[in-house]
Amino acid sequence: MRTVLRVTIVAVIAAAAALAQNSDVATRWANWKPFLGTWEGIGGGAPGQGKGSFTFAPDLQGVVLTRRNYSEYPARKDRAAYRHDDFVVIYLDADKKTRADYWDNEDHVIHYTIEFSDTGDRMVWVSDPAQSGPRFRLTYAKTAADALSLKFEIAPPNAPTEFKTYVEAAAKRTAK
Repeated sequence: MRTVLRVTIVAVIAAAAALAQNSDVATRWANWKPFLGTWEGIGGGAPGQGKGSFTFAPDLQGVVLTRRNYSEYPARKDRAAYRHDDFVVIYLDADKKTRADYWDNEDHVIHYTIEFSDTGDRMVWVSDPAQSGPRFRLTYAKTAADALSLKFEIAPPNAPTEFKTYVEAAAKRTAK
């Protein structure tokens, strides 16, 4: 009888811990809900323009989010066709700030802090200041329920707050 009682108590504690963790995961990523899913670049299509897709998805049982992205660019007379791939792990740091670590197939590693607008329809990623390199800012803004705009900006090392637009794009969600 005592063995059954102990097993029952352990099972109840494990179930309660699992429910608490699931609740914590839902709360942790609540502001990401409008951005989760698979997105495809839209517009463009002109010669020389790229195409691509990215996803935002929970990973490690919801402890982190990941973004996987690719862009394909056709050949031009001054450049061969190429593909860009990147991978990002998004997490909460010890101070509960949203952070992201970025890696790509061009050997770039970028560390970002992410903040959301008060309305939750826009998020801005700003890279940590680096003494010898540029800074980056990436903005996602919801333009409709399943559409968003993206802007990637770069600031030179000698003027780390003077961002200039490098790429602007739009995307539509193809799967939630």
